Amino acid sequence: MTPPANAPLYNHPLPDIEDWLRSQGCHQDRDELNHWWVDRDAWKAELWLDVDRLVVQYKQADDTGEDIQRSFQYSLSREDIENAVFGGP
Repeated sequence: MTPPANAPLYNHPLPDIEDWLRSQGCHQDRDELNHWWVDRDAWKAELWLDVDRLVVQYKQADDTGEDIQRSFQYSLSREDIENAVFGGP
């Protein structure tokens, strides 16, 4: 059974995390399985499932066209990470 959205992400099994990312429109790199990307109308991002955090790099996201990188510890809830990451830069 999938843990509730308010549970820390580290309580979610990896297959559930991967399913969650897919449900958010993310695509997994076939060669580097911890690397994902998502394309939204207003922004694009690459995501990495790191050892202790989810790293997000929004592509050409600021006013100067520079990338913005953020990271979110797995101790945060899936719901909080979802709101922060998929709310965009």
